[in-house]
Amino acid sequence: MGVLGPRETSPGRHETPEERSDRRWTELLQEVRVIQTGVQILFGFLLTVVFTPRFATLAPTDRAIYVTTVLLGAATTGALVGTVTFHRLVAGHRLKSETVLWASRLALVGIVLLLATVTSALLLILRIALHDSAVPWIVAGLVGWFMICWFALPAWILYRYSSKD
Repeated sequence: MGVLGPRETSPGRHETPEERSDRRWTELLQEVRVIQTGVQILFGFLLTVVFTPRFATLAPTDRAIYVTTVLLGAATTGALVGTVTFHRLVAGHRLKSETVLWASRLALVGIVLLLATVTSALLLILRIALHDSAVPWIVAGLVGWFMICWFALPAWILYRYSSKD
């Protein structure tokens, strides 16, 4: 077989609905494992900041950004861990395809919350490090980059290479 052209798609796998659900669940778990490690490191770091001497000197705005960042980090952790607990609580009830669907949605919520957490953390760190009016623009540029990498490029690829049946 040759390489597929830009508008051609493979005929797909020959798998049962159960096999497809099992495969999609395994893929989702691998994705969550990758992202969860980064979230745990970021969240763990955020939890220690409040115990540093510098924290007492933060301006009220920076404290509010910090608290927001910690809350977003906790919500992100909840959503991503929720994908696994969702499966654990529903497993054995012959709801694998529904579990995969809802756990996938929960993982996507976790990714959106991660974007908000990283945005908030960048805002706080750059405000303290730079004391510059360019900080919001820098953060906005990085958020735009994340949006391109995480959402726009996959959406474009999906649109560009999906079959037009």
